[in-house]
Amino acid sequence: MKHTLSVLVENQPGVLSRVANLFARRGFNIDSLAVGTTQNPKISRMTIVVDGDDHIVEQVEKQLNKLIPVIKVKVLEPEKFVCCELMLVKVACKSRQHAEVLNVARLMGADVMDVAPASLTLRFAGNEDQSHTLLELLTPYGLREVVRAGSIAIEKGSGLLKNNKE
Repeated sequence: MKHTLSVLVENQPGVLSRVANLFARRGFNIDSLAVGTTQNPKISRMTIVVDGDDHIVEQVEKQLNKLIPVIKVKVLEPEKFVCCELMLVKVACKSRQHAEVLNVARLMGADVMDVAPASLTLRFAGNEDQSHTLLELLTPYGLREVVRAGSIAIEKGSGLLKNNKE
């Protein structure tokens, strides 16, 4: 089962490496990892998606909390957060197929980033299932290149993941 962790860390060199090494040392695989600064430029937020049982996620959470630059770790509860990933897709299509691919893009909410005689490049932001559906719809035309950013997630409602030190 996939689990999503939201982690606040000090925004300093080497933090990402330390977190990744923690996973590697314990043999845990990261399905997705996205990092960016928060409203406070001294703090970054990591969204980490891991596949494993509850015991593995509990161990990951405990180990992350032991790292000095980690401020706060929260395992997000299913159905209680929204998530999104960014994807760029270069579709191989001849000019006569552009209208068909543009129709798929419009239906899925993807934006056209580049148009060339033999390809279209689309930008899409959505959840993993939506991304998968878009790729399935575009596969018959020929996927030349797919670039995906890691998932980002935030709790629904007014709940906050905040720095207890502030």
